[in-house]
Amino acid sequence: MPERAVAGGKENSVETPVESTRERLLNIAEQRFGEGGYEGTSLRAITVAAAANIAAVNYHFGSKEALLRAAVARAMAPVNTERRRRLDQLEAKGEPSAEQLIRAFIEPGLDLVLRRGERGPVVARFIGRVAFDPSQRIRELYAAESDPVEARYLTALQVALPTAAPESVAFGYLNMLGLLALHQSQALTRPPGAEPGLDGQEDPGRLADNLIAFLVAAFDRGLRP
Repeated sequence: MPERAVAGGKENSVETPVESTRERLLNIAEQRFGEGGYEGTSLRAITVAAAANIAAVNYHFGSKEALLRAAVARAMAPVNTERRRRLDQLEAKGEPSAEQLIRAFIEPGLDLVLRRGERGPVVARFIGRVAFDPSQRIRELYAAESDPVEARYLTALQVALPTAAPESVAFGYLNMLGLLALHQSQALTRPPGAEPGLDGQEDPGRLADNLIAFLVAAFDRGLRP
């Protein structure tokens, strides 16, 4: 309902933006799942913090797992979209190099997740936590949102590194995912003014360059034929 305001002795109807119940549930789920993991977070804790009830979860999502799936889809959508756009652009010009592919993959993972204003650290922690959740079912749920575009990058990397065995490229790719998730969920989730973490960096752009350089060297020299 519009909020009522009084200006110059006359009552006026003023529209104020109101966060929907669905958005509140997604925001709280993102935060709580990122902090406590899927199994360690109760649906009741989420609904209480979101000023909602179980019926609202069932109405908007259907279940706790469906709520998680929707939160993952929302968090990953901008990253997937940007990765897909960059890969399409590279492939339209020919066969991209390994360095170009690594940069096109890493930068959206850092920039679009870690530079979302106040939600940046929350989103980063959430994605990192879900991607490496102890439950295989939860990891599979995350993979369902990220695999389509990630599979394209793996294939492109195998083409860009023809002298390396496909399984070696897949091994390097898996480690690239792990390093990216580490920086998303730990090193760059420090509050302003906190001591530097494992990365030793305060600037995400500089971190991206260093991480890309490290990965390029690893793919170039660390993969067995």
